[in-house]
Amino acid sequence: MATGAVPTALSVLDRARAGRFAEIREMFVPQLRGLVSAEALHGAWTAELDRNGPLRSAGSPVSDPSEVGAAVVKIPLAFEHGELTLIVGVDGQDRLTGLQLAPAAAAEPVQPWEPPPYADPESFDEQDVTVGSGPLAVPGTLTLPRGSAGPRHSAGPLPLLPAIVLLAGSGPADRDGTMGRNKHLKDLAWGLADRGTAVLRFDKVTYAHPAEVENEPDFTLTDEYVHHAVAAVQLLRRHPSVDADRVFVLGHSQGGTVAPRVAAAEAGVAGLVILAGGAQPLHWAAVRQIRYLGSLNPDQAAAARPAVEAFTRLAEAVDSPDLSPSTPRSELPFGVAAPYWLDLRGYDPVATAAASGRPMLILQGGRDYQATVADDLALWRAGLAQRPDVTIRVHDADNHLFFPGAGPSSPAEYEPAQHLDPAVVADIAAWVAAH
Repeated sequence: MATGAVPTALSVLDRARAGRFAEIREMFVPQLRGLVSAEALHGAWTAELDRNGPLRSAGSPVSDPSEVGAAVVKIPLAFEHGELTLIVGVDGQDRLTGLQLAPAAAAEPVQPWEPPPYADPESFDEQDVTVGSGPLAVPGTLTLPRGSAGPRHSAGPLPLLPAIVLLAGSGPADRDGTMGRNKHLKDLAWGLADRGTAVLRFDKVTYAHPAEVENEPDFTLTDEYVHHAVAAVQLLRRHPSVDADRVFVLGHSQGGTVAPRVAAAEAGVAGLVILAGGAQPLHWAAVRQIRYLGSLNPDQAAAARPAVEAFTRLAEAVDSPDLSPSTPRSELPFGVAAPYWLDLRGYDPVATAAASGRPMLILQGGRDYQATVADDLALWRAGLAQRPDVTIRVHDADNHLFFPGAGPSSPAEYEPAQHLDPAVVADIAAWVAAH
């Protein structure tokens, strides 16, 4: 029986103080256990003790809701020479979904999201919609520029609107792309609606129906994205305020990877916008990211090596000719079942995009370590080099979420309240207007 997120987080702290890092590793969800080693956990904890001195006290935990049935617990820690926050992600079964030592300011409760300065809430309306049908239908939000629906002027009907379907990145993401106090997809939806584009965003099926997805052994990338994306496109094309010939699909991160497959499945897609879309195979991109994160702190580089080696073995299993639907989840990245990897292994997003014949806008953050200029954008550029209807732009200061910054990007920079780069919103709005 689940005991709750706060007791689970406190037990993690107790185990860390007692040096029982192997027990902490076993508390992670199966999908992440292969990425975590007791040695890496011990190394990270020891490095902070070396830097800040002994742990003197722990403050009262603060729990913020995260995914459906999950929470993020933040525990203030006072060391002899400094303060930090232990951030523990806990799912509905008291399993760990994340563990991080962050700056002291991270202990503050998540503040309500505030609109970006480039979006006037008075310029549009929002309404709840349902995307898809049956037991796996998901809730969504349609954002419509004001004046796009309702009575027509005597001079004639109002012009029909272009529209965009937003696809979130990997994992169980909600419709807003919520990460702590930030909502980059909501920023984008409001910014585009302020500029005259209707936007439909929706909770991923892995967020809205986690138990059903976890119990589906044959779950694939198509199940994760394509069915609902196609339903969303069709919903927009039927809407009386939308121009059915100008409905675009915009995908961020893995949503960008899968966007060409959506266009292949739905003829009504007018074009694609790909934000930080992965083109390198997902399992090898994950190895690269783990190696990068381990390099950020030289003191922890050696402790991170076992995690890199462990995940490399999992990635090699995906490429193995012996991979079959019956390969155990425990032998594969993130504990995801073999049918997902078999489907993904046979999918080339760049070739699918090239064959789609749709105009495309591809945007990339120059500081992004998750989808990179060198590893991912280079593949998009090479595969689409002969397409005059493909526009590619790099926003040099932006990270993976298109938040501007400076220096090497890291997960810690996602924590402060911030908004999606207004230049990215402007690029997308101008591109949509031109098509």
